Amino acid sequence: MTYITRIAALLSTALIGAGTAALAQDDSQTGADIFVIGGKADDPFWSIVKRGAEDAGQIVEAQGGSVTWLGPQNYDNLGADAADLIRTAISQGADAIVGPNWVPESMDEAFAAVVEADIPLILYNAGGLEAADRLGALNYIGSDDFLAGKAAGEYFAQAGVTNVVCVNTLPGAANLQAQCAGLAEGVTAAGGTAEELPLPMTSFGNPTAVSQAVKAHLLQNPDVTGLYTIGNVDANSASIAITQAGAAGRVQLGGFNMDQTILDNISSGAQLFAIDQQGYLQGFLAVSLLNNHVNYGLTVPTRQILTGPGIVDASNVEATLAGVQSGTR
Repeated sequence: MTYITRIAALLSTALIGAGTAALAQDDSQTGADIFVIGGKADDPFWSIVKRGAEDAGQIVEAQGGSVTWLGPQNYDNLGADAADLIRTAISQGADAIVGPNWVPESMDEAFAAVVEADIPLILYNAGGLEAADRLGALNYIGSDDFLAGKAAGEYFAQAGVTNVVCVNTLPGAANLQAQCAGLAEGVTAAGGTAEELPLPMTSFGNPTAVSQAVKAHLLQNPDVTGLYTIGNVDANSASIAITQAGAAGRVQLGGFNMDQTILDNISSGAQLFAIDQQGYLQGFLAVSLLNNHVNYGLTVPTRQILTGPGIVDASNVEATLAGVQSGTR
């Protein structure tokens, strides 16, 4: 558990108690109804973000409000489906909305409708400060995807891995395209090469499809020495593909996000590193800030609150395992 995660946990405990006391003193307080747009609830990464939002939601509920999570059924039509969820939040009377700007060309119009309705908006996870400025959001909370990819590329290069493939199972999603671009810059600045391997969106979350596609690419391109994946499920699939392609001694693996399997792989040497964006904090901080803004008019002067990128590798993997076991990493 990082220092900032410990602080968040302490604040959560303190504020829940304070919120309960305040509610007991003023039964007329109605609180804020906050809607959070996110990924599928059974997505390993998004379940952690949801956990953070729900933990902050204990404060919201103690003050008479509510937190509602809205996620797509699948990722086949991500931008359009997410835009529909934003409009659903508006129609259901949201006092504040949190959402990722995954596909700007599909989602910007819906986010604009949020601001036009005078509903406070925080962008998180995808989009960055540029999108927050463009759309009129209060803050952006999350990792800078380009910098995350660049950090991964630099790490690969420092480890002597200079022919890297970015496996993208959600091509067209702006944040993931930015990661692949950042990866390429980090690797090429050190004299290496990088390319993107775009797979059909239907392959996202399909371990067999990803493993087979990555295996085929490695067999067809024996000069590849590194793989980077945009999510933890894909990293586990890529790890299997490396083994099946007989490339365990040649290809190093890194990726965005992590889970127990990935940390075990880092411990054993089967994966080189993982980029941590601290999704728990994204959900927790976004809901907490909006709740205080709606109820008390509070804001923070920092409009871009970065929760990453951090690198988890053999040097700090043991310290990270406790956070995974608690559902916060």
